[in-house]
Amino acid sequence: MKREIQSRNAPGVIGPYSQAIENPPFVFCSGQIGIDPVNGALVPGGIEPETRRVLENLRQVLSEAGLGLDDIVKTTIFVVDLADFDVVNRIYGEHLSAPYPARSTVQVSALPRHARVEIEAIAMKRG
Repeated sequence: MKREIQSRNAPGVIGPYSQAIENPPFVFCSGQIGIDPVNGALVPGGIEPETRRVLENLRQVLSEAGLGLDDIVKTTIFVVDLADFDVVNRIYGEHLSAPYPARSTVQVSALPRHARVEIEAIAMKRG
């Protein structure tokens, strides 16, 4: 039942994990940071472009499973500085719609590649 999901339109993995795993009806997406899949570098400009790239990376991974951001039922957001939360929350709200996924937000001391935000998600196939 368990199947690996991998998108060439999202950053490749850098360790022993998968971009996502489908175990119907759920798709479990690994955390995404603001890495540009074309050049493999963290997008410049800080929290806003990073958050936009994170959500686009999640969109691309979910697309490989035939899903979209509206299929997300739970997210966990990791931020290095909770002072960035308002910006992350605003951009998150631009990309997801009601009914919004359940969500947790956690401040962490550091993220890979000096990223400022990481988001992981669980999506569910309908019907």
